[in-house]
Amino acid sequence: MSASITSIIDRALGIHDDALMFRSARSRVLASNLANTDTPNFKARDLDFQQVLKSQSGTQGDGVGLRKTHARHIGVGGSYSQGDLLYRNPYQPTLDGNTVEAEVEQAKFARNAVEYQVSLMLLGRKFSGIRNALKGGQR
Repeated sequence: MSASITSIIDRALGIHDDALMFRSARSRVLASNLANTDTPNFKARDLDFQQVLKSQSGTQGDGVGLRKTHARHIGVGGSYSQGDLLYRNPYQPTLDGNTVEAEVEQAKFARNAVEYQVSLMLLGRKFSGIRNALKGGQR
């Protein structure tokens, strides 16, 4: 019974909960880049949404992915590994080997914050829709 309710909720939420977790993880990576702006030989890192989406969904190219069909099955996603992190090529390399460009990082951090808010808003709307459905459409 609980496995079917879980799968119904997962289908209702779609990708929005995963997008929220991705945006949170990306914020940590971008904040780390900004914190190491003056660290010699520090290499700026980032997460690519499309790459992480492919790796987390388990799709191979044929569109077939892994899916949990029972509560005791091992999951395929949920966290992002070091393998998902990519190095960023700087527009203007520095002499000390640091590839962090503060302006670029700040712009990416700001955009990610807006995308996080959008994901949060969409997820909130999904929950409101589920709540309304459970109440029988009453407000």
